[in-house]
Amino acid sequence: MDLSIIIVNYKTEELTTNCLSSVYESHLQEVDFEVIVVDNASCDGSIEAVERKFPQVSIIKNKENLGFSKANNIGIHKAKGDYILLLNSDTIVEPNTLKKSLYFIKTRPQVGALGCKVLLENGQLDAACKRSFPTPANGLYHSFKLDKRFPKSQRFGEYNLTFVNPDKICSVDCVMGAFMLVPRSVIDRVGLLDEDYFMYGEDIDWCYRIKQAGYQIIYYPEVRIFHYKKASGIGKRNPKVIEAFYDSMIIFYNKHYQGKYSKVTTGTVFLGTKIMKKIALAKNR
Repeated sequence: MDLSIIIVNYKTEELTTNCLSSVYESHLQEVDFEVIVVDNASCDGSIEAVERKFPQVSIIKNKENLGFSKANNIGIHKAKGDYILLLNSDTIVEPNTLKKSLYFIKTRPQVGALGCKVLLENGQLDAACKRSFPTPANGLYHSFKLDKRFPKSQRFGEYNLTFVNPDKICSVDCVMGAFMLVPRSVIDRVGLLDEDYFMYGEDIDWCYRIKQAGYQIIYYPEVRIFHYKKASGIGKRNPKVIEAFYDSMIIFYNKHYQGKYSKVTTGTVFLGTKIMKKIALAKNR
């Protein structure tokens, strides 16, 4: 089988069914593919809707909300494809996106992960679809919005590569888990998503490990998806979402940067992240 598309669902009936419609309306006539929906114990009728509208979809029903990483890993274990696509339930793929992405990565064995151009609902670029690995420096510039103030600066714009032409194919550090195409052979070598991340950060971690193994991470803007960002997951204002976002930063730092920076820098990163989390939670009340 050529391609396995894995979609994690959690109480997103309309989004998930719209996403599936866009997949099955894609130009995949010559592609042997499957779609696996992994449901994290939804109770909104979304899985019943998928079963009714898309009987060809394989559905895995978890008994509890296991998070994004673990749910995707469950899907990967069941997948039969030579290439695995992680696709968010809150996305719409354009007709040529899947076929062109698959052809591109098939003909370039050095590519370990492929992302596409991601547009938000308003048509603007989702800046996180091409980015660098987070560091104390670029994270600081991003937090103070210096990348927005000086988007052409390679120093201040490093976090989301704001100085890179969004219409140019290029090698980057990270692409988004909302649309990430990875060869099975690469997964066999570097392993599955790290389940320490409940949600957020797992895509960055995976890209980091893929790049460490010697592969390229490619941003491929010749194809596009639309991302209804923050619509999937466990709720825009659920404190668990906010906590998971900031906790993922610490998990990544502890895993990959321990010993790389001074104790002062590390302490500052941890304290700053803790403060930002408390501020975000306070604003959310």
